[in-house]
Amino acid sequence: MVKNLIMKYCTFNKRYLKMLRVGLYILFCCITTICYSQRDSLKLGDRYAEDQIYASVSYAQFYNQPSQISKSDFSFSLSTGFIKDIILNNRGNFSLALGVGYGLDSFNHKLKIAEVNNAIVFSADNTITNNLLQLHNIEIPFQIRWRTSTAQKYNFWRIYTGVKLLYNLSNTFKYLDANDTSFLLKNIPNYNKIQYGLTFSAGYDEFNINVFYGVSPILNNAFINNEPINTRILKFGLIFFLL
Repeated sequence: MVKNLIMKYCTFNKRYLKMLRVGLYILFCCITTICYSQRDSLKLGDRYAEDQIYASVSYAQFYNQPSQISKSDFSFSLSTGFIKDIILNNRGNFSLALGVGYGLDSFNHKLKIAEVNNAIVFSADNTITNNLLQLHNIEIPFQIRWRTSTAQKYNFWRIYTGVKLLYNLSNTFKYLDANDTSFLLKNIPNYNKIQYGLTFSAGYDEFNINVFYGVSPILNNAFINNEPINTRILKFGLIFFLL
């Protein structure tokens, strides 16, 4: 009896494996046919999209600083995300794009920020060192896109310009005073959590120059000796488009 059960089990497994092979073969043939059909339709001039993962690395600086604050030292910015193409013409070389991503900014700056009697105070102090601001942002880029690509041409020139909206997840100010005492402030109420700026990128294939010009100030209701602090962010570097 046991022998018969084993033989039936083996026979069932063989039939199951044979059916599985046939099913996988049919699925493979269907996928191949669909892929070739799509490629043939693209060759006939159908529209195509440049949905892409992007990654950028940039040199960053503050501009429009208060008169008492000198230029920032070396600072950098990293970002990555996904952006969706919205085709506007049959050729597919002109489109809009909307995406979402994450950005990290690290600024080595000269503005001293301290908490005095539960209030945030801004000042210039040349005795402090390692004065860093670290930002974590959600990015929402919107672009107008022009390129020389076709459905079969993957290496092409591009010019993308638009607006990027930033939502700040966290901001951290830290520095060392003249006695090497460490100070740290996180998520100060004066930081402008929603910002935006103009973007421009241009280049060939995956390698492109990239510029972000901040329009909104990074701080609200901030003054240094009665002078408003209207500091904004400027970035320029490289952006890579993948897929």
